[in-house]
Parts: sequence; structure tokens; C-alpha cells
Amino acid sequence: MAAKTAITRADILPMAQYAQERLDRRKALVAVKRNRRLPVGPDVTFYFESYETMWQQIHEMLHIEKGGEEQIADELHAYNPLIPKGRELVATVMVEIDDPVRRDRVLSALGGIEGHMTIQVGDATIAGRPEGDVERTNAAGKTSSVHFLHFDFTDAQIAAFREPGARVLVGIAHPNYGHLAVMPEAVLAELAKDFA
Repeated sequence: MAAKTAITRADILPMAQYAQERLDRRKALVAVKRNRRLPVGPDVTFYFESYETMWQQIHEMLHIEKGGEEQIADELHAYNPLIPKGRELVATVMVEIDDPVRRDRVLSALGGIEGHMTIQVGDATIAGRPEGDVERTNAAGKTSSVHFLHFDFTDAQIAAFREPGARVLVGIAHPNYGHLAVMPEAVLAELAKDFA
């Protein structure tokens, strides 16, 4: 079965129904998300998005903000671009530092980090393409703690990703934050589902 690549108005539950099912749905998604996250170095985590994660995010926004019917179109517009379209992986990349003083110092040193994120599959390096919704690094060179990146794959790269025993590395090569992480087999298996 092909992965769904867009959420439509017909996919949105009535909020009363979602409220009843919310806890069970959130618990079920924890298992899915477990194999869709990858820490890269001490402070950055890649959360690879899917139809399911964005469906949940939209419903959470509607549940919390209670904007009604008028809010639905805005949420679909905001989150549909983050669902993989069959030839890409899409990640929300978060710089996660609890201490506000350290977080501010680190973010101030990571300007342009969104241009230094890659996925390596065999000999191929796939550069992250920022979502482009807003500028994530300000004029002073301080970056945001949240980035949205698309990694566009060729057919050959998809085939290599799906090879048993494939070695896939997720990396950040910013001068102030250089780290690589090997994608575990369980994550590879889950993310392979994102390709049509």
C-alpha cells in the first residue's frame, strides 16, 4: 500500500471524536515516532515526519487552539508540505538544550546550520533543502531551534537506501557543530516506507 502524501479536509475528525480517542492515538504514535527519530551529536535531533505524524500534529493544534472550521485550512496548509511525497525524507530538526543560557549561546553560534545537514547513502550525499517557510537564521547570525528539511532522493539513492545492510549516515557539518550518526536498522526500515 502506498503511503499517503497529503491530508485533506475529509481526513480531519470531528473534535469531539478526537478528544475521546486522543490518549489512545497519542500512545499509538509513540511507537511509530520511536523509529523516526535520530539524535545527531549532543544537542540536535532529527524527527522524520510522515502522514501519521502530521495528521496527529494537525489534530493536536485543532484540539488545543479550538479554532474550529476556519483553522483547518491553515493547519493543512502549514503541515501538508512536511509529509514526504514519495521521493524524499522530511525532517523536523530540533536543537534541544534545556538550559536557556547555554541554548542562547549555542544557537548564536549556529547561524546557517540548515545549510549543513546531509544524509549519506553509500557514496551519495543528499543535502537538506530547507522548507523555506521563513528565514531560520536572523541577521545577527542566530539560528532557530527548529528547522524543517527535505532530503530529495534519486531512484538510485532510494534503491541504495532500501538495500539490506545499507549504511546511512545523517550528518551536520557546521563549523561549530560537526556530528554524524549512523541510522539504525529499525529507523531505516521505518523510513523506507516513505518512498513510493
